Parts: sequence; structure tokens; C-alpha cells
Amino acid sequence: MNIIRSFGDSISGRSKDGVRVVCQRTFAAGKAKKGGKGSGANDAPKASTLSKEIKSSTVVGANILKNGSDPKILPESDYPERLWRLLDKRPALSELRRKNVETLPFEDLKRFVKLDTRARIKEHNSFKAKN
Repeated sequence: MNIIRSFGDSISGRSKDGVRVVCQRTFAAGKAKKGGKGSGANDAPKASTLSKEIKSSTVVGANILKNGSDPKILPESDYPERLWRLLDKRPALSELRRKNVETLPFEDLKRFVKLDTRARIKEHNSFKAKN
């Protein structure tokens, strides 16, 4: 009630102390939580307890089963060939537009059609949103 009265006094210009009370920031009393965000004590990365031999022979953390174990790394010949092409750089739409469409390989042509269609849909939707 006292704060409301001093706030009313500061608005009407009766007291300058009311402005100080209203603009003063207060903090909740109590101790800070341990282990919360920003605690500097536990920021250092923990050393791995796995041996180098285990890391090189298994995919650590790939187990999705409750009672299962991490899968073993197989030789490269046991994996499909398409797996090794997943990280290859593929051409962007602007690069594909510069090339002759008739001479593009089938995979690049498929990608061109997909990206071009996506760009046209976005353009149409943005035009439609403006009107």
C-alpha cells in the first residue's frame, strides 16, 4: 500500500522520493542454485573414459535399444556405394541454370527440376502474400 501511495505521489509531483522507489530494481532474496546455467566450475570438458581401441572399432552412442550395445564398424566393402556419395557437393540452382539443360546428366536434371519448382512455388507464394 505504501508503494502505491508513493507511486501516486510521484505521478502528481508531490514527492521526488516516490520516483526513486518506483525506479529502484530489487532482487529476490535467497541463495543461487548450484549447477545452474553459467556456473564456471563445471565448464571444462570431461575426459573420455573409453579406450582408443573401443572408439576405433564401434560407433559410440549409436545404440537405440535399451538393452543393446553399440554397433561395430564394418569394413568399407560391406557398405553400399551410394553411402560414400552422400557428402559430395551438389550444384546449386544458379549453377544448373547456367548450364545447358539438354546436356545435363539425369541426376543433375532431376535436381534442377526439383530446385526450379521449389523456387517458383516460393516466388508465387510471396507474390500471393503481398496481394
